[in-house]
Amino acid sequence: MSDLARSFRDLRVWQKAHGLVLEVYRATAGFPKEEIYGLTSQFRRAAVSVPANIAEGFVKRSEVDKLRFLNIAQGSLEECRYYVVLASDLGYFVGDVGQMDVLMTEVSRLLNAYMEGIRRRM
Repeated sequence: MSDLARSFRDLRVWQKAHGLVLEVYRATAGFPKEEIYGLTSQFRRAAVSVPANIAEGFVKRSEVDKLRFLNIAQGSLEECRYYVVLASDLGYFVGDVGQMDVLMTEVSRLLNAYMEGIRRRM
């Protein structure tokens, strides 16, 4: 996949992950002010970590290094899944939880496919 891409921005997985970050920022904008240093911050940081680690992994020379950063992105994505559950259970999440889940599932699918392509080259 990265053979065809000149920049991490060319990766569909990065584009979708970046879209997820924008959605998380929109969704957390209405969280209670007392959560600014708690759930809001944690959720946003986990979301930003997904495309950031995809971008960082993109430039790594070895497949092992690439996969390590992509695995970190996977972990951050799962962390976001939990924050959606928590925010929803606390009544903070006013966005469409189902749509957020669809977006996270798509990012996960693309990330797994990207990783599988790298593994095949090893």
